[in-house]
Amino acid sequence: MSLKKKTVKTKYTEQYVPIKNITNGFIVLENNEKVTGLKIVPRNIFISDPGTQNAIIANLQNVYNVMDYEFWIIAADRPVDINVFLSELQLLYSRNNDSVVRKLILEDIEKANTFTNNNVVDTEYFVLFKHKDQEVLNKRIRQLITMFANAGLNSHQVSNDDLRVILDNFLNGGQTTNFGGVFA
Repeated sequence: MSLKKKTVKTKYTEQYVPIKNITNGFIVLENNEKVTGLKIVPRNIFISDPGTQNAIIANLQNVYNVMDYEFWIIAADRPVDINVFLSELQLLYSRNNDSVVRKLILEDIEKANTFTNNNVVDTEYFVLFKHKDQEVLNKRIRQLITMFANAGLNSHQVSNDDLRVILDNFLNGGQTTNFGGVFA
């Protein structure tokens, strides 16, 4: 009786996701459908007066009522990178000789370090949808940008980086991947 060694190939989650490419703000699926959408800039409407709040909510209802196609509303966390800010503070500290100013800068540096040590994230909001025809998608993007603007919210088409962050959040628990072909 001969024993054969069994070779097991480890597959990453990305290998099971039907994505061909991410390009120009579109995820291209293996069936040639494209997924794209909008990134919506957050706005705290609860600091506005009740009339403004009600107008924004009514306009958002209109936006969602116009969307007569399948769509996904996604909230994704992105780590906050304040390294440039920290570097600038450290340069400012080294250039300044005033002890009071230096103490204030040190306090800012310590506060910034608490953000980086506590894995602070920025929550970003997206509306995604898919279709095979890119012209249909472009029309939806233009229409929704205008409608969200009428509701008092700024938005723009998602970037490749935005799409990768969304995928990383769902596939890898928010950890950026540097392996596999899907995210290359």
